[in-house]
Amino acid sequence: MSNQVVVVIGDRLGKGQNVAKGVEAAGGKAIVVSGFGADMRLGDEMNAHNATIGISFCGSGGAGAITAQSKYGYKARYGMRSIDEGITAIRDGIKVLGFGFMDVEELGKRLTEEYIKVNG
Repeated sequence: MSNQVVVVIGDRLGKGQNVAKGVEAAGGKAIVVSGFGADMRLGDEMNAHNATIGISFCGSGGAGAITAQSKYGYKARYGMRSIDEGITAIRDGIKVLGFGFMDVEELGKRLTEEYIKVNG
């Protein structure tokens, strides 16, 4: 289906598989960028896959999100540490969400559900 939510996940440590499970449980399509430093390639992968949203994980919660914003002009919010902060960002129309390390299924599920709820 063409209106499926596509979520690209970039994790500094090459993780993100748990978040991806949550995205898919909520009906979205998850694309996990592989390898160390994947957060820095988030914007490139979002652009290549015409992603709905991107989720970046690193220690500060900012590097990949800031890079995606700088290179592609995606509206970004970073330095987030909780799922609720991510939900607020979705409601605010943010496209790239930068978190500290939080590879948990609930994050992917709740963000995808919220995006669908807010954007029909």
